[in-house]
Amino acid sequence: MTSLNEQMPPASGAAGAAGVAAKDAVKRRRVRRFSADLSAAGEPALWGFGGALALGIILIAGFLMMVLYNGATTFWPKPIDRIELSDGSVIAGVERRGTIFRPDLPRLDPEIRAEVEANDGFAYRTLYQTANFDLYGDDFQWVADFETESVSQPDDFYYFERQTWGVFVGRIAGMQIAGQSMDYDPTVFAREQRAARARFNEIRQIERNEIGRLNHLIERERLNQRRALLRQGEEAAAPEIAASQERIAELQAEFQVLQARVNEIRALDQSYRVTLEEVGGRSIEPEISQIVRFFPANTIGFTDKLGIYFSRWWEFVSTEPREANTQGGVLPAIFGTVAMTLLMVVFVAPFGVITALYLREYAKQGRITSIVRISVNNLAGVPSIVYGVFGLGFFAYTMGGTIDQLFYPESLPNPTFGKGGILWASLTLALLTVPVVIVATEEALAAVPRSMREGSLACGASKWQTIRYVVLPKALPGIMTGMILAMARGAGEVAPLMLVGVVKLAPALPIDGFYPFIHLDRSFMHLGFHIFDVGFQSRNSEAGKPMVFVTTLLLLSLIVAMNATAIIVRNRLKRKYATGQF
Repeated sequence: MTSLNEQMPPASGAAGAAGVAAKDAVKRRRVRRFSADLSAAGEPALWGFGGALALGIILIAGFLMMVLYNGATTFWPKPIDRIELSDGSVIAGVERRGTIFRPDLPRLDPEIRAEVEANDGFAYRTLYQTANFDLYGDDFQWVADFETESVSQPDDFYYFERQTWGVFVGRIAGMQIAGQSMDYDPTVFAREQRAARARFNEIRQIERNEIGRLNHLIERERLNQRRALLRQGEEAAAPEIAASQERIAELQAEFQVLQARVNEIRALDQSYRVTLEEVGGRSIEPEISQIVRFFPANTIGFTDKLGIYFSRWWEFVSTEPREANTQGGVLPAIFGTVAMTLLMVVFVAPFGVITALYLREYAKQGRITSIVRISVNNLAGVPSIVYGVFGLGFFAYTMGGTIDQLFYPESLPNPTFGKGGILWASLTLALLTVPVVIVATEEALAAVPRSMREGSLACGASKWQTIRYVVLPKALPGIMTGMILAMARGAGEVAPLMLVGVVKLAPALPIDGFYPFIHLDRSFMHLGFHIFDVGFQSRNSEAGKPMVFVTTLLLLSLIVAMNATAIIVRNRLKRKYATGQF
């Protein structure tokens, strides 16, 4: 039997071509329909948005991981290498990092040149922290692999952190205890180093606290004399000036007693010395009190390294900087950053909230109000350095100069408020961040349902009572969001602060034990400026790189801590005022 297909006559060529064309048309329509469906569903845009989000997260995470790794590992003790070079010289140092470079081939030996050329003209080199700046005139040295003959880690090499001249790398060749020379004894030296540091701290305490108090009182008496002369005249002020001179004489007598005590401790300190010898044989003899920390870098165990690591962190957050800010701590910068940010919030909160309340609740909505809103939004885009120039000219020179003439004429021509200070810096940053607070507060006020206002007014409340007891509490979480954004921006600003009060090293904190205790006219340190100063203004930028990363990590942590505190407060306010709409 034949099949059905065999019984049917074959289709003509034209009919077959038409059938193929019809099938292709159907297929094209399906492809177009599928493409249209994807476009309508937003699938390509969704993929693009997801990819952009993933890229942003990767970049942010990479940045944070880089800062975290470099900052967290800065204080970990590292071994000391002794490197013998091909020219016969010897160096010692801590390995910092390595990189490839292109050496000058004509200056190389033929064998080394051939080896470098085989590697496409590149070689590898390592940066060592050789320290000993007072002997070498530099802290670091690059060593290429083709220059290295051997590398070892001797057990008798120590890493010394000094009060001045930075780090020293070498051996302990001897000691002088109470003026008598003796061989190095680890137990005796450790004991004497602790005692010497106690003497050093005692000197600092006397100079900063007791002698500082006397200098403050003497300066105050001198200003009182000048004030009396300006207000009363020379004859009328003569008795007051004479009494002031007697008080100054008493204070100077106390000063002489304290200075004699300081000189006595320093004379004793001179008799306790240590002989430090670098790898080449040259030596120095500093006072033991100048040794802040020391350890045998190649023989200490993990527990000792952990102790050194945490002691360095504690020193970093609890002491003052030393050695051009590349070593020591950043306590004044931490204090200045937090104090300035809190002052900024105190100033910016009423300005921003009051302005937003007037624009949203009282002002007639029209062209003028729209222009004001546009101007506020444009202020957010003004470069921060412009705010610094304005703060210096208006706050410091104009307002501060006027305050000096009215209330501190005895100090002139030395300005009191007519210069940069933490007060003017806080006001300048308040102006810089007030647009953020205004916009966020307006949005928060607009989000309060109109029915809540109408219900309050219907119950007999006035407009102000409605705003105070209904609108503001409901809008507080949004207002706190604006504060958080303002804190995040203000805490990291540096450019305007360089003009209105921030300094490389503040001689005194804005808060101390001398009346009036809070000195808003004083300059201050800031973590952001500290990063700039250490990274770009220190005598050796390579020595400052570790401090840059660890200070950046600390600044980010402080901003996160302050923002987290504000977020917790905002969330509590949300729960407290979470009510249904009328």
